[in-house]
Amino acid sequence: MRRPAVAGKFYAGGERAVRAEIEKAFLSPLGPGEIPEVNKNGPRSIVGAVAPHAGYVYSGPVAAHTYGALARDGFPETFVIMGPNHHAMGAPVAMSTEDFSTPLGVVKIDEDIAGRMGRLVVDDPSAHRYEHSIEVQLPFIQYFSDKAKIVPISMAAQDYETAVEVAEELRRACQGKDVVFIASTDFSHYVPAQEAERQDHAVIDKILAADPEGVYDTVVRRDVSMCGYGPVMTMMLASGGKKAELLKYGSSGDVTPMDEVVGYVSMVVRS
Repeated sequence: MRRPAVAGKFYAGGERAVRAEIEKAFLSPLGPGEIPEVNKNGPRSIVGAVAPHAGYVYSGPVAAHTYGALARDGFPETFVIMGPNHHAMGAPVAMSTEDFSTPLGVVKIDEDIAGRMGRLVVDDPSAHRYEHSIEVQLPFIQYFSDKAKIVPISMAAQDYETAVEVAEELRRACQGKDVVFIASTDFSHYVPAQEAERQDHAVIDKILAADPEGVYDTVVRRDVSMCGYGPVMTMMLASGGKKAELLKYGSSGDVTPMDEVVGYVSMVVRS
């Protein structure tokens, strides 16, 4: 069992408090404004998504746009969640076969998909032990479903070639499965708000254009301080979706006035 690393820090430590935090994020002026129910007969057109992973007080309302869209579309059986490895522990690209525990309960690993992997994406729980980028997505999923499974993938290697190889492995492993690929990332870190918006929208434009290599080139060329560009590229390549949609852009400065902000983005990609 993978125990929570950031409960009580990035989000509340108790079940009732976490549910209240999530509801507050949905109803925030920066959030969707309503809490949808999961559409059990939804079109299931969403194949990929982008969500931020900061503390809920800052990025929760933006993340709520992603999970609101997923609820209205109908939840898949499994979420493949890819996040950056902030601690550089473990394998360059690491999944985990340990179930994840949060204050809302236990999220099961999709053992079928996990069992089909292992060439480049190796089973290494140490890469996940202290990592928050995947963990903070889970309570949003659990709020709507106690049955959805996950495949967590922590990426320390984020070059374009790695993204291509991981996406190929994922497509093979997920063949015939009902999945959505989620890229967990924050965008610009600790820069003035106008600079963050300018830099971040240059990357967003490449996602909207279905150009994963362009995402990498833009991040490198413009020196965008985005932590999860590898997961974003991998999500784009693995999902095969061509119709990206920007749901919400915001920053930590929208919550609390500050000279330097972190950018947050909610996007979905449809088939």
